Amino acid sequence: MPREPALHIPTPITWNPAPDHQGATPMPVLPSGSGISWVTLPDGTRTLAYTHPTPTMAAPATAPPAPVPAWAKTTALLAPTIGGGIGAAGIGISYAAPGVLAMAEALWALIALIAAGTVAPLLLRTGHHAGRGAAPVQHVTQHISATGLFGKATGTINQR
Repeated sequence: MPREPALHIPTPITWNPAPDHQGATPMPVLPSGSGISWVTLPDGTRTLAYTHPTPTMAAPATAPPAPVPAWAKTTALLAPTIGGGIGAAGIGISYAAPGVLAMAEALWALIALIAAGTVAPLLLRTGHHAGRGAAPVQHVTQHISATGLFGKATGTINQR
């Protein structure tokens, strides 16, 4: 248990002013926090004295704080890492956006070319024979031969 501080009175200064018209003696006002206060001595005399501050009631002991859970530490460490990764991905996408748009236009052009290459022969085949009977298919055979590196080429063309 803590000991109460002893009252230390180096030299008592007594205050005995003249009583006022009601018979009470006025007490002077002391500055707060000066360490000087009015003390009643064992013989009943009131005097000014240096006093020790009275200790205030100690706060009740609190339980030590609980340790931080491991999942909270892991989350706290992962949060800036994930945020930085998302930020870096955003910067990369902003740099890649013009190329991605150009690639999308090139892919649309490729799709149009494939569609035209697929649909055009069908349209030509049906439009070429419309209104006429089925025409015979013509075959052209060509035989070309040449002798030497710079020799003259000769050939025959056969149509059926």
